[in-house]
Amino acid sequence: MDMENNNGVTPETEEETAVAQVTEEILATEEPLDKNVRLLSPARMVLRRFFKSKLSIIGLVMIVGLFLFSWLGPVVYQKWGEKEEDASGKSSYEYVVVDMELEDGTIIQTYQVLERSEKVNALAPMSPEHLLGTDKLGMDVFVRLMYGGRTSLTISLITVFAIMIIGVVFGGLAGYFGGWVDSLIMRICDILMCLPTFPILLIMGSMLDAYDVGSEFRIYYLMMFLTIFSWGGTARLVRGQILSLREQEYMTAAEAMGFSAGRKIFKHLIPNVMPQLIVSMTLSLGSTILYEASLSYLNMGIRAPEAAWGSMINIINEDQNILKNYFNVWGPPGICIIIAVLGFNFIGDGLRDALDPKMKR
Repeated sequence: MDMENNNGVTPETEEETAVAQVTEEILATEEPLDKNVRLLSPARMVLRRFFKSKLSIIGLVMIVGLFLFSWLGPVVYQKWGEKEEDASGKSSYEYVVVDMELEDGTIIQTYQVLERSEKVNALAPMSPEHLLGTDKLGMDVFVRLMYGGRTSLTISLITVFAIMIIGVVFGGLAGYFGGWVDSLIMRICDILMCLPTFPILLIMGSMLDAYDVGSEFRIYYLMMFLTIFSWGGTARLVRGQILSLREQEYMTAAEAMGFSAGRKIFKHLIPNVMPQLIVSMTLSLGSTILYEASLSYLNMGIRAPEAAWGSMINIINEDQNILKNYFNVWGPPGICIIIAVLGFNFIGDGLRDALDPKMKR
């Protein structure tokens, strides 16, 4: 039987009354909320933190500028084509001896003009006709810089997306099922990560030469090789995140409701790994551009007359005079590579900080 005081009120009732009075006093002293104030959604909070970082904005401006330059530039500036040579150099004639006669001890030769050949305007200086001059083949450097950006950025984006898809599938399977599935996939990842990727890519480039693969198809083989040797890191990242997420309460609820394994992996687990994947993808774009540029620079990737930033720099390997005296030929593509790598790294760092719930700005 509950004990009552002299007024007939139980101790529990007194405590509830005191709490209610204190709550009313606190609410009375607080200012009412503005009806126009809205709570930010998680996505808007991430964007707000991202755009507070100056480096993130700088990186975004760099990448957007490169994309506009590469895709819209050729539409606006149509003076020269990607592979069009400037044949405004000095003309030359080729001759052949058609008859020889001996008169008074003198040999008289009769020549015939076979053809008149136009020499390309190679290594022309910067001018209104050629904003960045021409290369040794007489092609406009400025125009090839735009088309080269298309090639380099396309290789990077397609390769990184392919790496993400393969890594998500195998990493999700390894993290969810565990056991022999996990062991098998992780051993494959260990082997791929232990292999010297760049020397193997050089060997693959030599094999393409042995099989006389055309320059227009080398880009597809290059993307395939980069994908095969690079998905292991993404798979390990996804697998580690899923191992920590599959024991959460919502996964227990999904298990109790009888959801299939595919639905639990790709509808509940993978979306929670996406923030880390987005950061990893963004940071990987810079390294993929460097891979493509390095292979093209060593003449193992994309080759002239196909335009790519790395193949445009490759010209200094063949002629050291160009390296010394023609910065306008190899300098601009090198600067574009630096801008692309820095831009993607700045964006990746900004996304990492914005998606981290522990970061306070």
